[in-house]
Amino acid sequence: MTSVKVHVRDDNTATLICPGCGVVKHIAADKFKQGRHTITVQCRCQQTFSVQFDFRRHYRKQVSLPGTYIIISPGGIGGGIIHLNNLSRGGVGFTVSGLHRIEPNQKLQIEFQLNDKKKTAIKKRALVKSVQQNLVGCQFEADGEMEKDLGFFLKS
Repeated sequence: MTSVKVHVRDDNTATLICPGCGVVKHIAADKFKQGRHTITVQCRCQQTFSVQFDFRRHYRKQVSLPGTYIIISPGGIGGGIIHLNNLSRGGVGFTVSGLHRIEPNQKLQIEFQLNDKKKTAIKKRALVKSVQQNLVGCQFEADGEMEKDLGFFLKS
């Protein structure tokens, strides 16, 4: 069975697109927010597929980009090379190469280059939200810098 992931907008609506025939349907997703986030759907073309709802505030795009980080929290020492796995307007998920000293609630300076036509350089401060071995999840500080470039990249 085919699986489809859909982003739920701020108004709690989502757009489903049948992988078989391409028919588009807009649905209210608020009833799936508290319970099950995956449902099975059968289209009018008889194609059955599963739909996974993503209730994040910002669309998260899977990427494969190199970058660097520096720990800027008081008392924090270190930096290194990272590999960005996913990116949104609100944050980033990356893998650290080698040993690291990144811990939750630290502040980092993250630098990377988008693979867009302009090869846009992004430099953002971020708060570490989760660390699972070499996988790190961060929330960007709201600074307004590069928001337009980042937003355009995420929509492409």
